[in-house]
Amino acid sequence: MIIAANVPGPADVRIFAGFAKAITVYGPIRIYEHPLPQLPVYNHPPLAGWMLLALNGLSELGMSFGTLIRSPASIADFFCALLVFEIVRRRATQSAALLCGIGVAVSPVLIATSGYHGNTDSVAIMFALAAAHLLADRKSPVAAGVAAALSISVKFIPVVVVPALFVAALRGGRPVLVRFAAGFGALFALVWGPVLVTVPQHLKENVLEYGGGTYHLWGLVRFADVFGLPESVITFMQGGGHFLFVLVCVAAGVWLAWLRPAQLPGVVAVTLGLLLLLSTASGLQYLTWAAAGTFVLGFWEGLAYSCVLGLTAVIGYSGRSAVRWSEPLLELGAAGWIVLAAGLVTGIRRILATRPGTAAQPPAARATLATPRTSQPSGSAVN
Repeated sequence: MIIAANVPGPADVRIFAGFAKAITVYGPIRIYEHPLPQLPVYNHPPLAGWMLLALNGLSELGMSFGTLIRSPASIADFFCALLVFEIVRRRATQSAALLCGIGVAVSPVLIATSGYHGNTDSVAIMFALAAAHLLADRKSPVAAGVAAALSISVKFIPVVVVPALFVAALRGGRPVLVRFAAGFGALFALVWGPVLVTVPQHLKENVLEYGGGTYHLWGLVRFADVFGLPESVITFMQGGGHFLFVLVCVAAGVWLAWLRPAQLPGVVAVTLGLLLLLSTASGLQYLTWAAAGTFVLGFWEGLAYSCVLGLTAVIGYSGRSAVRWSEPLLELGAAGWIVLAAGLVTGIRRILATRPGTAAQPPAARATLATPRTSQPSGSAVN
């Protein structure tokens, strides 16, 4: 928040200010059908438009829009730290949960992207993790459905985890599935309904079919460029081919959610991390997708990710342009990609190593269950 209040930020801050001004003219529903001269395509889901309308109203009262646009992401990171603490606390020791929560709070990836860049990715990730926690740990399917719908209403990226959430709800029984679907459907209809009825084609073109930039800075596209693959291959990867990678992420999430529904927060973390790993677009703000989730998978996974890709983000934002990376920065990003891949492998193995049907429990309950162990006679077995 200190950074947001004192540093102008990248071009996205000015772009969001332009979007906010346009929304005051056209409204958050009709904005999709209007060309916006000197601005990129407006590719944000419906709830983001209402948020920008509110932030613009606050800026007209004298508050800095540059600070306001970065406040939701910064606040979301705070709640992500609490969420990760609570998620890990139910699956490991309290000291491990404390380390993971602090790791999220001081992650240089999140400080750089939320405090300086100020996109809405962190808000969407917060709601996605909240949905998994509410469904698997809190046994609150209606609230989980609402949180899931909110996540894709701020940024469409978490759509890859929605099928896994529905599968986990299905594994909980029909009443859980019905309540989760009711919460999701009600919020979705409220936020998306007016736009789908009014400008469905423009929403489809601007948001649902948006493929990201075409820079060769990150991941598979970067490696394809390094290895000299034909430009036609890279064009396919960034065009229609990127939907194949999205399907892989969805399939992985569904598979893990079916096998280990009780580990749903970890499943969501893996799915979002895999989306970043296989992404054919590149943007420093995209590093947010896996920053909190890697700490759900494990402290060392989260620490390695935050250190390597945090340095990538800080150096990238310190350069003349966040979309023009120097050769050392490209190499650092490649190292971060490998760190992410390794973290996902160990995270998946850890999820699969848990016993099927083992529900997460708060520490107090685990301690209560463990108490009889000391009074058992020698040779007896306690599950």
